[in-house]
Amino acid sequence: MKTARVQYNGKVIAAAEKNGLLLLEDGSAVKEDEVIWLPPVEPGTVFALGLNYADHAKELDFQAPSEPLVFLKGRSTFTGHLGKTPRPEGVTYMHYECELAVVIGKQGKNIPREEAYDYVLGYTVANDYAFRDLLENYYRPNLIVKNRDASTPVGPWLVPAEDIPDPMNLVLRTYVNGELTQEGSTKDMIFDIPALIQYLSSFMTLNKGDMILTGTPKGSVDTPVGAEVVTEIEGIGRLVSTVVREG
Repeated sequence: MKTARVQYNGKVIAAAEKNGLLLLEDGSAVKEDEVIWLPPVEPGTVFALGLNYADHAKELDFQAPSEPLVFLKGRSTFTGHLGKTPRPEGVTYMHYECELAVVIGKQGKNIPREEAYDYVLGYTVANDYAFRDLLENYYRPNLIVKNRDASTPVGPWLVPAEDIPDPMNLVLRTYVNGELTQEGSTKDMIFDIPALIQYLSSFMTLNKGDMILTGTPKGSVDTPVGAEVVTEIEGIGRLVSTVVREG
């Protein structure tokens, strides 16, 4: 069963979906706009992949990497479904990145590829906004680009791994103000989920609650203040965020 985390009446509480409503663990049934949505798991260490789709690398005039291009994200960068992401003053190109997020379910080190899925708790949707004006260089996405407050909506749902038989064959789509602007498939990742888990666990321990944001396909467009951005992944969910003016 897919689950969520929300804030309701000042308390953080677990929720599930039932008949179009949110069923809270205290027995309440509420509408989705009556709560503040949080990331469906409290983030631990969060790894994000750059240029993990060859078509996206080409779109940005970069060479596809020969090994995973990974950077870390701080907790303050995350927000939930129906959240607001500020667009910094002076930025001329702020774009979304629809990404499959892999949630780790148990501790592991030196995980072999063939055992990688045993360590996956489930999946959710991430929208890892980027501010291209501020990018320093190809190989090191800097803190200003990828760690701004509320710049990474995640959610709404955590979908258990057993409910997604083939996470490497899911359609990703993004809509800006109702218009389809991005469409791709997880099958086109350069480094698939088992490869990423094997790679990351080869030099550091993965823990329950850690997340891996697996990159985005081509189709990036600028998102102005006021834009409603919907990132959705087949079988996982539909994540809505709104771009607002910073400050």
